[in-house]
Amino acid sequence: MKAICVIPARGGSKRLPRKNVVDFFGKPMIAYSILAATASGRFERIVVSSDDAEILEIARKFGADPVERKSTLASDTARVSEVLLDFLDQEEVAGRKHDIISCLFAAAPLRRAEDVKAVIDLIKPGECHFAIAVTEYDLPPHQALKLEADGALHPMWPDLVDLRDEQVGKLVVDNGSTYAATVEAFRKQKNFYGSPLRGHAMPRERSVDLNSAVDLEIAKVHYRQFNG
Repeated sequence: MKAICVIPARGGSKRLPRKNVVDFFGKPMIAYSILAATASGRFERIVVSSDDAEILEIARKFGADPVERKSTLASDTARVSEVLLDFLDQEEVAGRKHDIISCLFAAAPLRRAEDVKAVIDLIKPGECHFAIAVTEYDLPPHQALKLEADGALHPMWPDLVDLRDEQVGKLVVDNGSTYAATVEAFRKQKNFYGSPLRGHAMPRERSVDLNSAVDLEIAKVHYRQFNG
């Protein structure tokens, strides 16, 4: 099956300015996603979708195809799914068709090529149409408390909050790094949470999703741990 990888990377970010190009051990952040996608050997083409000239130039440097994003899809409110669906429409107009679309977020430098391969290899038409990278929660998610505007706390799920972990069962969460779906199913669902859905488990130390300066420092600690 023909698979294409799209790495969405806007130029703007609020909590960690320019996070997609911030230096991470000698390379711009987005380079790690491009290199992992390339090393996975699973894609016929790797694309970086951005509104930012610097990001598009970095994409060229590291071997990805830069695709300039429409200004209407470069705002804080634009959804990644909208970017991907628009890209697929452009590909169809150009006469290029794909069986699988994968989305790798740029701010996940600890993701490995083996993780990308594992997610893509879960896709099996008729058995699994959607796949994502997941990780375990740090704390029991069923004990979540909702913070109200007045400062009051209420159990998010009152019927679950008193249960023991073994009664709830194992829960995992999307780690914000790696996604895949058959193109046909993604067009219908318009996100990566369709069915049948399976997950590739990644350890928490490779699942740091960079949204803040604190996340960046945590990622650096884990990178040094595994890379000397």
